[in-house]
Amino acid sequence: MFIVTLVGTPELSSQDVLAASEILASRDHIWIDSGQAADIEVSALAPDGVARIEAALPHVDVFAQPASARHRRLFVADMDSTMIQAECIDELADFAGKKAEIAAVTEAAMRGELDFEAALRGRVEALEGLEVSAIRNCLDTRISYTPGAKTLIATLKAEGIRTCLVSGGFHSFADPVGEGLGFDVILANRLETAAGRLTGVVGSPIVDSAAKKALLLAESEGLGVGAGQAIAIGDGANDLDMVKAAGLGVAYHAKPKLAEAADARIRSGDLTVLLYALGLEKSRWQGA
Repeated sequence: MFIVTLVGTPELSSQDVLAASEILASRDHIWIDSGQAADIEVSALAPDGVARIEAALPHVDVFAQPASARHRRLFVADMDSTMIQAECIDELADFAGKKAEIAAVTEAAMRGELDFEAALRGRVEALEGLEVSAIRNCLDTRISYTPGAKTLIATLKAEGIRTCLVSGGFHSFADPVGEGLGFDVILANRLETAAGRLTGVVGSPIVDSAAKKALLLAESEGLGVGAGQAIAIGDGANDLDMVKAAGLGVAYHAKPKLAEAADARIRSGDLTVLLYALGLEKSRWQGA
């Protein structure tokens, strides 16, 4: 048995549910929250079923998963452009007058067009000499949580789900973001400094796509569960390995390469859409 969850932004109509039900050849649906999210139960799922719903209902986010696998134990998230609404290195580069050139490299790397480690080291090298105080300034003026982030993490924790923030960015940003949101685990790269300035060097080993997957597998093992009970979410090619390894791999307003590989794509809603994928009605959300 499969559960196909529909979440509408700003709303999900009865007509939307009917259209999806016809595509899935099912009449069995249950509202999670009326006018917002619903589940459709199907005994078998056609390979193109989700894609057809997405094409017909562009304002609806769709999650398809075995009914037996809906209970998850682990959540692993990317940070930049996923849990926060910016790419930290691009915003930091603006303080050095180099945002345009560095943002172009970031975009190419997130599309999977460049080697991630080489691109990261090159961008950090371009920041050599920038005062460390720019990091605090950047955090205070440029970095904000993605809509729904606080509610998502608070609710996952209330449901007993372990949460991990893993970033190809830097601990200088990931630590305050992760601690502010309440993540259990935080992993990122480290910017080296000397005499109050960036040296242009990023510490080794690099947190890349393979490292993100390794964290997901290690945390799953530590919980005594398989990766199939994990959710992973990200937006770029650097998230590809962990998204493919997770039982529910989610692309969040993502670059094409990741969107194509993910189990589900959040195209319209904010991060709280994931709570409906877990079958959690709004009355169970924390701080909504």
